[in-house]
Amino acid sequence: MARAQAVAVEVAAPLAAKIDEGRWPEEAIRALQAEGMGGLTAPATSGGSGLGLRALVEVCEVLGRACASTAITYGMHAVGTAVIAAKATPTQSVSLLEPISAGRHLTTLALSEPGTGSQFWLPQTRLRREDATYVLDGTKSFVTNGSRADSYVMSTVAAEPDAPAGQFSCVVVPDPSDGLVWADQWHGLGMRGNSSRGARLEGVRVPVANLLGAEGDQIWYVFEVVAPYFLMAMSGTYLGIAHASLLEARDHLLRRQHTHTGRSLAGEPVVQHRLGELWARVERTRRLAFWAAEEAETGGPDALPGLASAKAEVADCAVGVANEVMTLMGGIAYRDRAPVERHLRDARAAHVMSPTTDTLRTWTGRALLGMPLLGS
Repeated sequence: MARAQAVAVEVAAPLAAKIDEGRWPEEAIRALQAEGMGGLTAPATSGGSGLGLRALVEVCEVLGRACASTAITYGMHAVGTAVIAAKATPTQSVSLLEPISAGRHLTTLALSEPGTGSQFWLPQTRLRREDATYVLDGTKSFVTNGSRADSYVMSTVAAEPDAPAGQFSCVVVPDPSDGLVWADQWHGLGMRGNSSRGARLEGVRVPVANLLGAEGDQIWYVFEVVAPYFLMAMSGTYLGIAHASLLEARDHLLRRQHTHTGRSLAGEPVVQHRLGELWARVERTRRLAFWAAEEAETGGPDALPGLASAKAEVADCAVGVANEVMTLMGGIAYRDRAPVERHLRDARAAHVMSPTTDTLRTWTGRALLGMPLLGS
């Protein structure tokens, strides 16, 4: 964690305002790789750290305090690495996981599509087999690290023409690849530095060896690997935003004095009360996220509702705390490009990044009722 903290403080934080202008956080990502953190979720047998959900949520929180775009950019690399590692073949370990662990390869997810919206587990991208090659045709949207990564974990329909409806596959697509065409960077309200882009796949060919697991394994990957790691990466990132907002408020209250009385804002009981409420909200949400990560790592009975609720609660916390901090700090926080203004814009993405908060609340309820998550 000390290495992540050093990169956050020395590299990510000084560049946060520049990254918010739409610049991809290359310096911080390369610094993390240089510090040996590219393989955080890669197995030790491939040179990685072999760490899991708890480490990921902690690292992303540390980075998120400094720069949310940096945190989500790194987080999606770690999620993609975990997906590759879950059923990696010896060939994939050598060609992908070892370079990832050595800091020479950046990966990410490419699951979302324009036609299926937040239901990223239902891809429409087509996959067909021609001898020893898979051919992909389709469109992906909101790809974090789009055009910046060395490979993309992509979801597709199953390749076999007689495969049952609803079977999907995962393959790794290297970049560059002939037929992989990137759209311009998407300009959002916040999270402006994560190079979120759409991509067209026009007859992209990859070796059959790039299939992850077996054909039709995509749903297993989504709910056994993608969802847990994705939810923890996002939870950590948005916890970082909430914590950074809280610190902005505390520091402002300690600095600010009324010139006509000489009295510090920190001496006002009402702001003491409100700051205390915000601290408690951040801390109890952090405890939920850390517990959920541990519950999932140990296969605990409440892993599913814990993971789903963690990201939903973190989303509420990040938006709520950033909003309240802006009120506590007044006009100085409302100005354009102020840190709290950036935190509030970045935090707002937490509710809409799939799985959305509404979806996660529904999944939690269905899990508690013993119902399948994707049932009608």
